[in-house]
Amino acid sequence: MTDLSQLNYLAVFVAAVSTFLLGSMWYAPFMFGKAWMAANNFTEDDLKGGMAKILGSALILEVVMAFNLAAFIGTEADVSFGAIAGFAAGFGWVALGMGVTYLFDRKSFKHWAIDAGYHTVAFTMMGAILGAWH
Repeated sequence: MTDLSQLNYLAVFVAAVSTFLLGSMWYAPFMFGKAWMAANNFTEDDLKGGMAKILGSALILEVVMAFNLAAFIGTEADVSFGAIAGFAAGFGWVALGMGVTYLFDRKSFKHWAIDAGYHTVAFTMMGAILGAWH
C-alpha cells in the first residue's frame, strides 16, 4: 500500500495542470472542438456562460484524478511504468467505461473516440509525469 505522505504533491499538481492544459487544446477548434460540438449538437451560444465554474471544477477534479493515479502507481514508479499505468487506467478503465455508457446513451463512435482519446492521452501523460518525479 502506498504511503500517501510520501507522494510528491508538486508532481500531482503539475500532472493535474498538464491534463487541464491538454483539455484546453484537445477541445479547441483547431483540434477536436468542432467535431465534439457537432457530436453534442452544441452551438457557440450553447457554450457561453458559466465557464469559470466549469473550469474551476474541472481543475479540482483533475487534481483528485492525479492524486488517485499517484497513489495507484506508488512512489517507486519510473516514467515508463507511470506512462504504462496511466495508459492502462485511461484506456482500460476510463475510456472503456465511457464506451459502455456511450453505447446505452446512443452516442456516436466519433463522440466516444474524441472523449476517450482525451482521457487516454491525459492519464498516460499524468502517469509519465508522476513516474518521472517519483
